[in-house]
Amino acid sequence: MFVVSLAFADLVVAFYPYPLVLYAIFHDGWSLGDTQCMVSGFLMGLSVIGSIFNITGIAVNRYCYICHSFSYGSLYSYRNTLLFVALIWLLTVLAIVPNFFVGSLRYDPRVYSCTFAQTASSSYTVAVVVVHFLVPIAVVTFCYLRIWVLVLQVRRKVKADERPRLKPSDLRNFVTMFVVFVLFAICWAPLNLIGLAVAIDPPGMAPQIPDWLFVVSYFMAYFNSCLNAVIYGLLNRNFRKEYQRIVTCVCATRLFVSETSRIATSMRSKPSPAPMINNNESLRDGHRETS
Repeated sequence: MFVVSLAFADLVVAFYPYPLVLYAIFHDGWSLGDTQCMVSGFLMGLSVIGSIFNITGIAVNRYCYICHSFSYGSLYSYRNTLLFVALIWLLTVLAIVPNFFVGSLRYDPRVYSCTFAQTASSSYTVAVVVVHFLVPIAVVTFCYLRIWVLVLQVRRKVKADERPRLKPSDLRNFVTMFVVFVLFAICWAPLNLIGLAVAIDPPGMAPQIPDWLFVVSYFMAYFNSCLNAVIYGLLNRNFRKEYQRIVTCVCATRLFVSETSRIATSMRSKPSPAPMINNNESLRDGHRETS
């Protein structure tokens, strides 16, 4: 459920904000009005913060599953898991709402998109970096460090011929989500560090940030949404099987459609047999009359 929620957060930007960014690039500016700009900025923030909070939720889930396996079943029941996912999205929406009061959702011509303006408010920029990046990073780091400690303990027990507490499939799933977290931290760290630098002294620091550095860090951050599916496919065998099944179904559907279209086209292009029969009968009648 958490992975599906994370996938939904990654897809939000692809459905609405990114097409508008392409439109702005082709028209060399924003010409869609303030309402579209606010909606695009809101959905982009929804995707970003939703991804961060879902990654944090996944880390806490893995920590409870591996380090507190005896209480995991009661804590993460079906109903509770749905509530946790709903809580993640409620916190995501609450984290975005202050942007409308601060007026920080603006069009940035450097990246052709309506996004969070780091110079809108120094205190709010610091709060965004702390709540949306530093706190989740701290929580996820704590969870994964605790899991790594358990992994090392399990390896020692295996060497001592004791029964391990961690299954290989659990370890593979943990590694997959750990790589997701590491890439997230790498992709988002530059933009957040720039935000902190600008928040310290907006009039003095903002002009000193090169446009190319901001653009690279910005698109590097949003490129992170494209990486998660690739990571799942590379590191998780179950995802690879599903990817192969989806590709096979798509290819089979295309072959079926193309074959059906080819047969229909060939049937339409064949001459009708009725005229041939009539022509044969006319030839026979003419032969009788001649005889």
